[in-house]
Amino acid sequence: MSSRKPVMHAFRSGPGTYGLLVILSAIFMVPLVFVISIALSSDSTVSTGQLTILPRDWRFDNFVRIFQTSLPVGSFIVNSVIISVTSAIGQVLSSSLVGYAFARLRAPGKKALFLIVIATMMIPAQITMIPQFWIFSELGWVDTFLPLIVPQFFSNAFNIFLVRQFVTRIPYEMDEAASIDGLGYFGIYARLVLPLMAPILIAIAIFTLTAAWGDFMGPLIYINSEDKMPLALGVQYLTSTSQELQTPPWNLIMVGSIFLSLPMIIIYYFGQRYMYEMNLSAGSAGVK
Repeated sequence: MSSRKPVMHAFRSGPGTYGLLVILSAIFMVPLVFVISIALSSDSTVSTGQLTILPRDWRFDNFVRIFQTSLPVGSFIVNSVIISVTSAIGQVLSSSLVGYAFARLRAPGKKALFLIVIATMMIPAQITMIPQFWIFSELGWVDTFLPLIVPQFFSNAFNIFLVRQFVTRIPYEMDEAASIDGLGYFGIYARLVLPLMAPILIAIAIFTLTAAWGDFMGPLIYINSEDKMPLALGVQYLTSTSQELQTPPWNLIMVGSIFLSLPMIIIYYFGQRYMYEMNLSAGSAGVK
């Protein structure tokens, strides 16, 4: 076994491995290159279908023209920011509280309740669409942001599970020492455990931002007014703004797709280290 380890290590970190990864990355980048190429193409190129990997004529003004269409694209972006950021805040607050409670509080039936919460992950979202729409309709929340934001302040089973597992890895002796100093459960949560939960909460925020920013089904069900649509739904509406038998403005649609994808790429790039650290920080928290 010891003689195989250097060979395996050389294979994993050798130039052949990196070359294979570069080739695979280039293949997966082809669709993105086409998106950028179409976004920078002129209307005549798009209407004739003469699309190439590199645009024939570079039209950077397409990134300005998209805001001059009949649709309020600027409002789409602002609405997406409001929904995504508020949803992330709601998930972080609720997940940290509920996950901490399941990990630290002592209550009869806590394990059974936790199993019930986890079991809700097996319920398909399609089953609850009609009941949820009926409830929100009775509350008068249709055509508002509330059906998209308020449920986020009640967390979900997956995020609760992540926080609960993270907190259970924090040594309980820290809680006991803090309780001797006079802190209660909420004081221990706010002053001791919450700062240690930063990696997992940042990861949850990234997950929520990504899901809310790209959510199409939710706004399609609850949002009716154009000025309240998020970008994910607004980009789809760009395909229906052309006249009958007229080619949709694919260059502007691809610009909207870039606006839809680029913020998530940037957020993941700067937040990925926290997603890796969430598996490492809890184990070293007690040592620090």
